Amino acid sequence: MRRANPMKLSVVHHSDYAVALPEGHRFPINKFAALARFLQDAENSHRFAFHAPSAASIADLERAHDPAYVAGVLDLSLDAAAVRRLGFPLTEEVARRARLASAGSLLTGRLALAQGLATHVAGGSHHAHREFGAGFCVFNDVAVAIRTLQAEGAVRRVLVIDCDVHQGDGTAAIFAGDKNVFTLSLHCASNFPVRKAVSDLDVALADGTGDEAYLAALRQAIQQVPDDFCPDLVFYNAGVDVHAHDRLGRLALSDAGIAARERLVIAYCRGQRLPLACVSGGGYGSDVVALARRHALVHLCAAEALAADHHGS
Repeated sequence: MRRANPMKLSVVHHSDYAVALPEGHRFPINKFAALARFLQDAENSHRFAFHAPSAASIADLERAHDPAYVAGVLDLSLDAAAVRRLGFPLTEEVARRARLASAGSLLTGRLALAQGLATHVAGGSHHAHREFGAGFCVFNDVAVAIRTLQAEGAVRRVLVIDCDVHQGDGTAAIFAGDKNVFTLSLHCASNFPVRKAVSDLDVALADGTGDEAYLAALRQAIQQVPDDFCPDLVFYNAGVDVHAHDRLGRLALSDAGIAARERLVIAYCRGQRLPLACVSGGGYGSDVVALARRHALVHLCAAEALAADHHGS
């Protein structure tokens, strides 16, 4: 692994995160390219060092998913009901994208362990369970990354802080009963999925929750992570579907509120000297430029934290 300039934040991205979807599809697939362009523009490029993943191996995917499900995705043989549940058409491009995103979160985790902080342009497919995908989530990239890093002996305990507007049901289910992975989900109570899983800590918020109440709930939730858990790594799902203008969200955060959330999580991890891997999570709407700028907040806040560390040393 090449070592990035310590002044630059390591960002994981692949051009094939954008794939062809049917016209009018609800998932704004072009937001990933728009986000990458924004981070690479003249104003921001000096802050970031980009890394591209290779596709995840079948063995790595099977650490988090049933082998029969993995095979069904990769050979495009899932039945019609399973494909409908995905929310995506099952094509070679979609399957490859899911492998790339899983490898991308794994690479983000490795970079975070090496450098203290790293971010992923994609990732956060937290509705994918061990035996099925759902809600635009084919493979659970964070679960694949955690299980692979554990298998390699790189980590033992991992904390997942999931702030997507939807509950991280797949992640909670995959790690149910696993004392080495603590799952925290802060989400909208009335939103998808209808049937919630049980995380180690679930904080369900009312429709319309705004900046002040949301940030207070997040601070309280983080304080409830057991003091003796002592994770080796934190994965943070920085979904921006908490925004007041999100098509599929029901909360009411502003851009400033999301930025404050990112700084809160980053400051917590930096203060505890916990390596932090950030994934993008959900964000929906027809204006991909606006979405990209919301998703950019976690990358910009992370770069800001690195710069502050450097100037303070």
